[in-house]
Amino acid sequence: MQDLKPLLESLYVKLNRREFVNPDPLIFLYDYEDIKDCEIAGLVASSLAYGRVAQILISVRKILGPMNGNPHDFILSHEKKDFEKIYAGFKHRFTDSNDIVKLLTGVKKTLAEYENLENLYLQGVEKFTDFINDSRKSYLLPSPADGSACKRLNLFLRWMVRSDNVDPGGWSKASRSDLVIPLDTHMFKAAKILGFTQRKSADYKTALEITENFRKISPNDPVKYDFALTRLGIRDDMSFDELIGLMKITRGSKM
Repeated sequence: MQDLKPLLESLYVKLNRREFVNPDPLIFLYDYEDIKDCEIAGLVASSLAYGRVAQILISVRKILGPMNGNPHDFILSHEKKDFEKIYAGFKHRFTDSNDIVKLLTGVKKTLAEYENLENLYLQGVEKFTDFINDSRKSYLLPSPADGSACKRLNLFLRWMVRSDNVDPGGWSKASRSDLVIPLDTHMFKAAKILGFTQRKSADYKTALEITENFRKISPNDPVKYDFALTRLGIRDDMSFDELIGLMKITRGSKM
């Protein structure tokens, strides 16, 4: 695995840059300086990060807009009935206003009991999702216990825990070494090209397997290369042909 480190580092230097973020919903987090606001905006943005990118951005704005730049104060100063009124009629593919109300109510409960989202996360990922969801299953915030790859949750955690040119960070106690790859179709394809998995299903077991292989290269930061690699599948001006070409050079394979 170590022979892949120069390849991955070159992609990281080239692609892990702020100019390549748009239209990733991560762009919303750059509007907040206070981590108390940023973590709430991040949870909303990551939870809605499925479907067409253009629609994701519209939907995230619909949720964050009424918060007037202060998600933390907004949550604390409103009750469930307020959320129901403000977000009535909201729809984003499988997500409706009921899901949003449940998420924001769960965040409010978290702030009351744990002060912030990081303190709840430190109790464990399953505790995190279970507490916010009030022990009910949720498509918006699925649990690893359900077998889901939890791509959007792991994306949120990457944003909060890591800090570099792209990821804003802000959480001070959580460790980068504990993060799990946000496994979507783009990372799944990249991992197969890298030889990090042969599994057919992009589930949580696969996410853990891929993360373990990245950990052999970057023990303290196994999701370091996530943003750079997924740009190859997301952006119209890039493709995985570049990764395949680099792999041929590195491994001398006939890919």
